[in-house]
Amino acid sequence: MPALYVMIPAALLIVAIAVYIFFWAVDSGQYDDLDGPAHSILFDDQDPAHKAAVEEAAGHSIKPDDKAPPHA
Repeated sequence: MPALYVMIPAALLIVAIAVYIFFWAVDSGQYDDLDGPAHSILFDDQDPAHKAAVEEAAGHSIKPDDKAPPHA
């Protein structure tokens, strides 16, 4: 029983710290853009095929000679 006198306040302190850290993260903008990092890993900025796909989506025609070889 005496252990509960120590464990309950310690648990409440840990919960209070976790809640404080969560609200600090929300206020500092950690959760503002959830989709951007997930989509950014799909495209390699140095890959010429990605730039060709962007140009193709914009409506520019791409000659077959300009395409990069497929990656193995």
